[in-house]
Amino acid sequence: MLHALHIVVCAGIVPDPLQTLEPVTGANGPALKNETMLPAVLDPWAASALYEGANLVAKNPGSKLWLVSMGPKAKLQQVMMTVAQKATFELVPIDSASNGFADAHATAAAVADAIEGIPGLEKTRLLIFGGWESASRGAGVTLQVVGERLGITDQFMGVDQIEMREDGSFEVLERVEGGKHQVSVCAGAPAVFGWATGNLPEPRGNPQIGMANMRTVMPALQKAKPTTLADGGLKFVSATLPSQQRQTRVVKDLAPEVIAAELVEWIGAE
Repeated sequence: MLHALHIVVCAGIVPDPLQTLEPVTGANGPALKNETMLPAVLDPWAASALYEGANLVAKNPGSKLWLVSMGPKAKLQQVMMTVAQKATFELVPIDSASNGFADAHATAAAVADAIEGIPGLEKTRLLIFGGWESASRGAGVTLQVVGERLGITDQFMGVDQIEMREDGSFEVLERVEGGKHQVSVCAGAPAVFGWATGNLPEPRGNPQIGMANMRTVMPALQKAKPTTLADGGLKFVSATLPSQQRQTRVVKDLAPEVIAAELVEWIGAE
């Protein structure tokens, strides 16, 4: 039996990782040097979630896919010109400043509000997808806080695969230590899934899909309301590039606990 799903992918935009990213302290706190000039891409972690969501929607007729993305409208438009060719979705843009120093809880609040405002969204069919980690806002809590604000407590992180069963439940593979997977069963929607890399390759660009998507993407961007993220009193003392060091030791049969203790001591000495 097929089950129609409402899948919302939370995916931010980030500076192209192939660019040199240099942190600086600006008038409003830490930022990236020449950030407005850097080309942007969809967060690589969340991109995997988008492709997995599109694949699941294709397998379940009647399902819908939304992409909630936060960033300046000009940057969002630039990124959507490429992303719109990868999968069919409806964009829910949030016009806001976007950088790796934004507070995760403020970001989650804005994203949760945007999801709640999606017309026709049914919570009994809702699956929230996103990246397990992030190239921006990588606090590791944003997606979980989004779920909590929406009252969704079934959450799975480090997901590489979900398989839908005939009764509407899901078998979930989550990454655990030692290169293994934990197998869990989720009774059904609503649920939150933080994706790792998944199993799907990046789809090839399809101009026809892109043109169809852009018919709704452009009006959505024009209607996007400016959103200011509250900092909650968060302050950064400094932001600098990591120092480069190379101190090589070759040691055999050292216990993991000893290695961990040495790493902690080394990091603490910085």
